[in-house]
Amino acid sequence: MTDAILRPRRSVLYMPGANERALEKAKTLPTDALILDLEDSVAPDAKPEARKRVAAAAASGEYGYREVAIRVNSPGTPWHEDDLRAAAEAGPDAVVVPKVDSAATVHAVERALEAAGAPDRTAIWAMVETPRAMLDARAVAAASERLRVLVMGTNDLAKELHAEHVPGRAPLLTGLSLALLGAREAGKVILDGVYNDVTDESGFEAECVQGRRFGFDGKTLIHPRQVEVCNRVFAPSPEEADKARRIIEAFEEAVAEGRGVVTVDGRMIENLHVDDARRVLALAEAVSGR
Repeated sequence: MTDAILRPRRSVLYMPGANERALEKAKTLPTDALILDLEDSVAPDAKPEARKRVAAAAASGEYGYREVAIRVNSPGTPWHEDDLRAAAEAGPDAVVVPKVDSAATVHAVERALEAAGAPDRTAIWAMVETPRAMLDARAVAAASERLRVLVMGTNDLAKELHAEHVPGRAPLLTGLSLALLGAREAGKVILDGVYNDVTDESGFEAECVQGRRFGFDGKTLIHPRQVEVCNRVFAPSPEEADKARRIIEAFEEAVAEGRGVVTVDGRMIENLHVDDARRVLALAEAVSGR
């Protein structure tokens, strides 16, 4: 396990970069991470001013434990290069890059950030949101040590596939699985995409549960009202944490006694179960003070 995986990213909230009140409100929200957005939420004529505001916010150090990322405009747009330079100078925790569908794109972003003086701690979070990105997810995820997180762009993926948004997300499951396989094979974090209907609380919770069961580390969000449910679903429950402790204790006791087999709640425990229990317990401890 790495620090990148253990750092809680249950809830990752997009905040519009052109909205000063939203950037201020974000300092009080119980989200694990923030994405200060320069892309979809900002009109073209407002982008230069939003860039200055977001860079200042990211550099302020006023967001406490929250991980702060800047989403730049996608490669090939008129704003991309200026966004990368401003982000590099601000030195956020991460730069979120839309429309990443190849290792070459990752390398280009990495070179631009380094040329602009980005600190080593500033990671790349790659948004994967096209059929090509799904098919090449492993190459994207493995392209750079600076790339630490994949972010699902499910709205764009559905658009590219001509698919409908339906409960259970059947049209997207192949893409979600491919991206997860690529991320895990490369040892990277992966975040689920957004849920568009902020009034549908039961549908949102169901999708959070689905995402956690799939193996996502957390979910990107479009509204503060989604944070509480997301944090709860993607955190180990007290019962899960207690079981993880019992698995670790039983296994360590068996090893000390020279026994090769141990059971907990009637189930045989192996090394892989202990590793998972340690991950669960580490995450529970990491989120307990938030």
